[in-house]
Amino acid sequence: MRLLVLPGDGIGPEISAATVEILKAADQTFKLGLQFDYADIGLKTLRSHGTTLRPEVKVACTAADAVILGPVSHNIYPPRAEGGINPSGELRVFFDLYANIRPSRARPGLARTPHPMDLIIVRENTEGFYADRNMHMGIGEFMPDENMALAVRKITAHASNRIARAAFELARGRSRHVTVVHKANVLRISDGLFLRETRKVAREFPDVKCDEVIIDAMAALLIRDPSKFDVVVTTNMYGDILSDEAAELSGSLGLGGSINRSDTRALAQAQHGSAPDIEGQDKANPTSLILSAAMLLEWLGQKRGKPGLGQAASTITAAVDKVLLDPATRTVDIGGHLGTKAFTAAVLAEFAKQASARRVA
Repeated sequence: MRLLVLPGDGIGPEISAATVEILKAADQTFKLGLQFDYADIGLKTLRSHGTTLRPEVKVACTAADAVILGPVSHNIYPPRAEGGINPSGELRVFFDLYANIRPSRARPGLARTPHPMDLIIVRENTEGFYADRNMHMGIGEFMPDENMALAVRKITAHASNRIARAAFELARGRSRHVTVVHKANVLRISDGLFLRETRKVAREFPDVKCDEVIIDAMAALLIRDPSKFDVVVTTNMYGDILSDEAAELSGSLGLGGSINRSDTRALAQAQHGSAPDIEGQDKANPTSLILSAAMLLEWLGQKRGKPGLGQAASTITAAVDKVLLDPATRTVDIGGHLGTKAFTAAVLAEFAKQASARRVA
């Protein structure tokens, strides 16, 4: 099974290397048959090839079984016409990775909520207000004159229906509760269409409780008591914002895993950005990308019918959870003293313990 690693910009190469170390340990322990390929993207290839995403990288992504994408500094890329393609948005559209799955759990000693939060944000990933991925040709943002900027929001019945279905199917394996987040009181047509489709899907899942909450109320309710929510489904921008809020409530934006998936392909990606201010200083927290890679293994195990991948995923997650419990083995950004390499070593040691205990059991 071939995994393509795209290290990205800023701290991307450091946390990608840490993640691959963990995956190699899982591969050796659980005999997963993983093979790793690498390709440069981002600012490095912008300098060397005039583009942040070369066509051959897309070909390599197609040939791989799954992709691990490091953070990218797309906010400082030049315009697309000058080679500044956002690899994250481009790959989501190219492979139709319509579902961004972002779980958040309150972590003991780190959580910024007193409530036992354990929820998943299911975010539509291919349209909405995101100008780099909502048009067939051109982008969904433009200026008729120097003093006016316009943005187009794209909502389709097809995308709304399938993201709702992904959320309800996920909820069936959890607490059977879906919350649909929208702003149809103002965006009556576009969010109205999103609601129409989610309600259609909800009728197919009578065993799953379904609530509807307006986005601004949801942002407040998530802070008040996130334990009231299980699976939250929403459009692209709302999901982006709410998942960052939930991750911060769990303890830090750097603690949330994330995968982007279609029905047949998946890409693991950290929730956070490229943090160029700490690049190369051994200060980056690799937790988010490690947990994202674990989610990727779990998804692959389900799709390929290989339980070993799921066992490896749960062991990685358990190891990270245990390491984060101890303030002495946390990274600097969450109050600890460890750098990237030392934290990775701590996770590797705990992974070995967890794997050994599971074999004995």
